[in-house]
Formats: sequence, structure tokens, C-alpha cells
Amino acid sequence: MKAGGYEIDIVVQGFPGRSVCHGGLGWSTIVVLRGHGRVALIDVGSFGMRRLLIEGLAARGLTPGDVTDVILTHSHHDHAVNWTLFGRSRIVIGARELDWSVKEPWGETAVPELYMQELQRWPTLHAATDGEKILPGLTAHIAPGHTPGSLVFVLTGHEHDVIFTGDAAKNRAELVSRRTDMTYDAAVSAASIDRIQDLWRRRPGTVVVPGHDLPMVQEDGTCRYLGQREAAIKAWFGDDLESTTEFRLALD
Repeated sequence: MKAGGYEIDIVVQGFPGRSVCHGGLGWSTIVVLRGHGRVALIDVGSFGMRRLLIEGLAARGLTPGDVTDVILTHSHHDHAVNWTLFGRSRIVIGARELDWSVKEPWGETAVPELYMQELQRWPTLHAATDGEKILPGLTAHIAPGHTPGSLVFVLTGHEHDVIFTGDAAKNRAELVSRRTDMTYDAAVSAASIDRIQDLWRRRPGTVVVPGHDLPMVQEDGTCRYLGQREAAIKAWFGDDLESTTEFRLALD
């Protein structure tokens, strides 16, 4: 996908689900933007994604040292904890989000406490504000509800825009229903989704990249996915490591 002078790749595909018995699933979307002399990541995933992230960069001829900008939609561990892989990069997070996250009680939320505390004093930190241009063509928009300082990033292209929503709108179901899972205020989240929808409808062909789902476009008021979902789990239920059972987590 191309827009606004950038090549845009999904490095890790997000998944619109939650674990039934074992806590949060946490499979979030990671995107790389290359253009205008920058290599930028939008969100960086959880601990379990480190190998995928490094391998995904390598498949594109990149190393963590090539990344110029890490742009975080919010502070939750499944989107932000791997910023430490990119210590020489500019690390962008919302000013309001960072201030909120370091004041959260330890051990009670999805905020990685020590990582946010360290980020607050990191020399390459950039605390972004609402309406700020983060990169050429890429603008931050405050979208509270999931967290108080969540940011949505809008990339303005020549023919269409691309909107990176983070967890302000985690998946298609939230975008369509205007109801959200994991919000501190349902009305605040609904208002943020209304703003995302306004941005989405502004230009035909605009692509939305949610925090935990495939990219999608709107056609005649209906959301259409772009690409194919890839998700599965292998389990060892037998007596040797070679015997596994695979559960596909994608609709045919």
C-alpha cells in the first residue's frame, strides 16, 4: 500500500479477539512507513512479538537501527513495550497519554509501568499534542476512551488517506457498532469513533488500520477488509514434540 509518499506495510497483523481463559490476547497491529527519508513504526507490539517484529523488518531489508521514528498510539503493553528495541529512534507518544500512564497504580492496569517511567526521561522522547504534524503528511488526533490520551494518526495521501486508529477503534465491530470493549467511558469512546468515521468518510478510498484487525475501506457504507487474515495456534496434546494440533483462528 502506498500513500502520501510512503510505502506502508503491515509487519504484524492484528487480531480482533480475546482469550477466554488466559487473560488478554494482545495481538496488535504493527505498521512500517518508509518515505521522505524516514523509516517509522506505528506501534511496536508486545514481548511475544519481538521475534516477529525483528524478522518482519529483516524481510524488508531493515534492522532496528534503521528505524528513525517509533510512533505509539497509546501506552498499553501490547502496543508500546518494545520501544526499547529502538533506543536511538525518536519515540513519539501523546503528551497526555504519557502523563496519565506514569501516574497509573502499579500492577493494576495494562500499562507497562517501568517502561513508561523510563520512557518519560528518555533522551529521544517526543511528547506529541493534538493536531501536531508528526511526520510529513502524518498528523496526530486525540481520541480518548480506551485511554485518556490515545492518539489516532492520519496520513494524507494524494488519492486517499490512511488512518491508524490504535485501540481507539480496535476492530471492525467497534467501528460499525460505535460500542467499544475496554473503555473507561463508553460515551467518550463513541465520540472518538464518530471522529474517526468523519475522517474516514472525508475522502473516498481512505483506508483504516485498526489496532487489532485487518485494514479496511468503506464502500457504499459497508466496511470491506483488505487482505486475508492469518492466525492460528499450535498445541502439544500428544506425547512428543512432533505431534501438534493446529487451531485456525480465521474464517474461510
